[in-house]
Amino acid sequence: MAIELTRVEEFALITLNRPRALNALSFALIRDLGRALEEVAAGDARALIITGAGPKAFCAGADVKELTGRPMTAHREGAELGQATFAKLDRLPVPSVAVINGYAFGGGLELALACTFRIATRNAKLGLPEIRLGLIPGYGGTQRLPRVIGEARALELIMTGRAVDAEEALRIGLLNRLVDADAVAQGVAFAREFAGHSRPVLRLARDAVTRALDMPLAQGLKAEADLSTLAFQTKDAAEGMAAFMEKRKPHFKDE
Repeated sequence: MAIELTRVEEFALITLNRPRALNALSFALIRDLGRALEEVAAGDARALIITGAGPKAFCAGADVKELTGRPMTAHREGAELGQATFAKLDRLPVPSVAVINGYAFGGGLELALACTFRIATRNAKLGLPEIRLGLIPGYGGTQRLPRVIGEARALELIMTGRAVDAEEALRIGLLNRLVDADAVAQGVAFAREFAGHSRPVLRLARDAVTRALDMPLAQGLKAEADLSTLAFQTKDAAEGMAAFMEKRKPHFKDE
């Protein structure tokens, strides 16, 4: 299978499994990924971890062989398929972590950008090289990259096609953390830092932050007040405040 969905303790793990093709995104793989994301959304995992099989690549981008000789309508449908699939990461009820082990180019970086967090091994290389093929990113890269690293840096990377190493990616905010060997285990450890909190409250926090990117400050503050008020209505909020007063660890039930 080009997509493997497994479980690591309380976490779902999706592995892109085309190592000989550097885990390139064929259209079949993108469809399988969409179905796997739907399964994760319907399950009880505390978080999702996404990685690539093999030591060389998280995902080297689109399968270019599939992109040649196609009519305009097919190109449009392909872009919409990739965008719709990656948007399912935005709508997941749990946070997602891209564990980037090697190359993350083109659609591979766009997949990682759709995740809540990104961590990478020190040999990682990241970039959107589409401009070198006479193309531009089509799976969300032009929209998510500036939201993560800012407009000026995003324009530089997109318009030059330049790749960045892991150290630079961390410095410009493209990555949350660098990890060493056994990257998936490091991804699990990273996910544990937030996975013990209330699932519904984590989602409210994520929604509040993402709304800040799409509306003026005054509207964003109103949205924050609305979502904060919703958080107070959860049983987990009552438990968290009681645990604080009683000087004990809270026991959240995702309610």
